[in-house]
Amino acid sequence: MLKKILLALLVVLAGFLLLVVSRPDTFHIERSASLTAPPAVVFARLNDFHAWADWSPWEKLDPAMKKTFGGPESGPGASYAWAGNDKAGEGSMLIQTATNPSHIGIELKFLKPFAATYQAGFALAPEGTGTKVTWSMDGRNDIASKVFGLFMNMDKEVGSDFERGLASLNQVTVKDVAVVTARDAAEAAAQVADSTGKQ
Repeated sequence: MLKKILLALLVVLAGFLLLVVSRPDTFHIERSASLTAPPAVVFARLNDFHAWADWSPWEKLDPAMKKTFGGPESGPGASYAWAGNDKAGEGSMLIQTATNPSHIGIELKFLKPFAATYQAGFALAPEGTGTKVTWSMDGRNDIASKVFGLFMNMDKEVGSDFERGLASLNQVTVKDVAVVTARDAAEAAAQVADSTGKQ
């Protein structure tokens, strides 16, 4: 009886291992949304890590999260590191490429709760007077990731974060447009007043 139990366990274990190794070696997650603001305004928000706090879905996971910025203010070379609670974890981001106003490529590194390096990016395309934004993330699945993937749908979990983030990004960039419009109107009015006063 003991031999039969051990044999059954070995069969189950072998089946589980086969299931794990048969999973994809890479993954791709992406979500798209139509934003009201034009590409230039959206790009400005994405290209500056200092401006992520108002819309990033992960910023609210730990209000006391420690943040460190490095490199230039924005664009290639700009970096952002965070260290927070169990939900926020610890990691860093680095802008590798930035083509205004159509694309931003980011290296995303996690240190906690697990170590991993991914490639993330934003593709921006004009859509009427607004912007279609596609947020994506690519990476490799090691054995641990493959096992983890059997119990959690990473596309669903990360994808839902992307969806919330894009919705928040739409809200803040709408306000950005209002600020830019008001500033442009004030500058135009000042120019008219100045030219009138000179006549």
